[in-house]
Amino acid sequence: MTAVTKIVFIGASSASFGISMFRDLFSTHDLAGSTVVLVGRNAERLARAGRVAKLLNEKSGAGLKIECTTDWRAALDGAEFVVHSTAIERNRLWKLDWEVPRKYGIRHTLGENGGPGGLFFTLRTLPVVFDFVREMERRCPNALFLNFSNPESRIVLALGLYSRIRTVGLCHGIFLARDAVASIVGLPPERVDVWGAGLNHFQCLTQIRDRATGADLYPLLREKERDFDPKFSPLTRNLFRAFGYWLGCGDGHVGEYMAYGWEAGEGGFNFDWDEGERAKTEKTIDDVLAGRAEIPWWWLTESGERAVTVIAAVLHNRKQLIESGVVYNQQVIPNLPANAAVEVPVMADTAGIHPVSLGPLPDPVAKLMAVQVNVQQLAVEAAVHASKELALQALLIDPVVNSVAAARSLLDELWEINRPHIRKCI
Repeated sequence: MTAVTKIVFIGASSASFGISMFRDLFSTHDLAGSTVVLVGRNAERLARAGRVAKLLNEKSGAGLKIECTTDWRAALDGAEFVVHSTAIERNRLWKLDWEVPRKYGIRHTLGENGGPGGLFFTLRTLPVVFDFVREMERRCPNALFLNFSNPESRIVLALGLYSRIRTVGLCHGIFLARDAVASIVGLPPERVDVWGAGLNHFQCLTQIRDRATGADLYPLLREKERDFDPKFSPLTRNLFRAFGYWLGCGDGHVGEYMAYGWEAGEGGFNFDWDEGERAKTEKTIDDVLAGRAEIPWWWLTESGERAVTVIAAVLHNRKQLIESGVVYNQQVIPNLPANAAVEVPVMADTAGIHPVSLGPLPDPVAKLMAVQVNVQQLAVEAAVHASKELALQALLIDPVVNSVAAARSLLDELWEINRPHIRKCI
């Protein structure tokens, strides 16, 4: 008998990530007969997402059963997989995470996973995440929680510390790192094979090889990088020259964790572009549903995200290697703290997610990453206890923060802004 399952997609009314998830769900027949429950807070947007899902399901012949509900608690009954992609007033609050620290002299890059912005993303996101997982503990305790929301490391760390729900974080950052390397060495990305371990958005590529020949590409990377366009990833390349390894998936992400990250640019996230792209996606959706436009061909191709790959591997016991997943460490990377969230290759099968250890990181790289692990640990404790005192401590050990006065001032201002979302989780 064909294996079937129940998948709950929390955050399904998001136009951008919703389409990415749909692309993967409806470009495979691996889940035929399974039920996908789309969950969202806005009934109108959720209904639109449901219509898109049913249209793609029919067009592709994926054979899924599509349901929609705003009752996320009831949706969790009997679920085996819960895909999470939510954000609290994403762009409005993120803009403030970015602007307020700058007002007090803090120089930073994205303000999402590190620095003061990373702290406040943690403070307002973890209470909602724990609402979901506490209900999962009652209604579907054996389900696998697949997280796509940021701050990825802090969510996975918090659940590793304070929940028994099985959790993996998924991110396409490893492919961004691969693509950057491929650009420099002059090979197509699919020709470059990478193995990476470290932190989310801050992996160390321990091996870079030519997929066709097996040749080590690090010597070629060192040679080509010297004369490559100096405007391309200057921070990452400075770290490469200093530490000998390619670290992370782009200067904006890596720079969040560094006192000197701003040296590669302080542009922040392009909110205008993001909102413009979301508006384009929503218009395309409306046009397709109204019959004014054909379904874009790429809506029925894989997105490159790994949620459906993981679900199918677990459901069908495929013992499949997934290039990277964010997991609770427990010595997978032996020279980072056991109570850290790390990003490593994982194997997925019917027993769940099995982290693959690549051994210890190069010692200087581990020491560089351990700084950020300490910040993440304190930020998580501040969030789960709703503690302003711990939040201040998290700021004062963060390398992005260069002033006690600035830390206190931005904490007071952003705490008041985020107060409606900050509450104890345990």
